[in-house]
Amino acid sequence: MAKSSNMGFFYTITEWITRFAYVNILWLVFSLLGLLLFGFFPATIAMFAIVRKWIMGETELPVFQTFWSHYKKEFVKGNLLGLILVILGFIILVDLRFIQLSNNSITALVQIPIYLFIFAFILTTFYLFPVYVHYDINLFQKFKNAFLIMMINPLYNLLMIIGVITVYFALTTIPGLVFFFGGSFLTYIFMWPALRAFEKIDKKKQDNEN
Repeated sequence: MAKSSNMGFFYTITEWITRFAYVNILWLVFSLLGLLLFGFFPATIAMFAIVRKWIMGETELPVFQTFWSHYKKEFVKGNLLGLILVILGFIILVDLRFIQLSNNSITALVQIPIYLFIFAFILTTFYLFPVYVHYDINLFQKFKNAFLIMMINPLYNLLMIIGVITVYFALTTIPGLVFFFGGSFLTYIFMWPALRAFEKIDKKKQDNEN
């Protein structure tokens, strides 16, 4: 009986490892299909959509068909989201460079607000893709909701940060894992706490309505 139980556990672990490796390879292939510049964000959204379904119990979905469907559907909006993130990222890099090159008192005063903004931006980005695939709202609302959810969920923020650090050290220790699990593991690390945060918000909303 114990042997059968161990075999079942081993099979389940192997199955999930295969799933995460498969969706990660799809993410890389479809990112390259769009020459990275146009493929990365739609492929990332498609990967988040699949991992979300897995966490919510839809484990038997056709992965390739689901991935391709989301990739096509979100190609334009996904790249618009990417454009906004790239522009914001560029502004942050310019600000950081300005701080590095300036050594006056005015720059010293704005350093802390800028660093706080960067930190909030990074944490908001952690929630942005989960919000994108979970809520059917416009792009502005996705950014707003991601920011607000981040602000009221410090525990889940901490879980995400710890998860990112853990994956970073794992991937730098064994670089070969990047090809098979680099994106999919990070997606899970962002998606699982985000879904818990969404459930908490939805429950509170229902309690208020009742």
